[in-house]
Amino acid sequence: MRNYYVYILANRKGGALYIGVTSNLVKRVYEHRTHAADSHTSQYDITSLVWYECATDVLSAIAREKQLKNWKRRWKIELVEKENPEWKDLYSFACGAGP
Repeated sequence: MRNYYVYILANRKGGALYIGVTSNLVKRVYEHRTHAADSHTSQYDITSLVWYECATDVLSAIAREKQLKNWKRRWKIELVEKENPEWKDLYSFACGAGP
């Protein structure tokens, strides 16, 4: 069974945010970190993985991504701070066992 990930990147605590969905979290975050694509994340240096969740169904992952993108900024920040109050970069967890 394949896993899909909805994730939030930030450039600093309470800073610029990016929400995405992927089937390979480690690879996708690495692409953001190395600015592999000219995008919003490279323009604002949004490279820190501050929140993610796993889904087993691509449609539910995409629906969750769309839901989060429609949230108010305050709600997104509260979501991150609920699970990651110090806004630690979770990339090393994503490369291993998880948060």
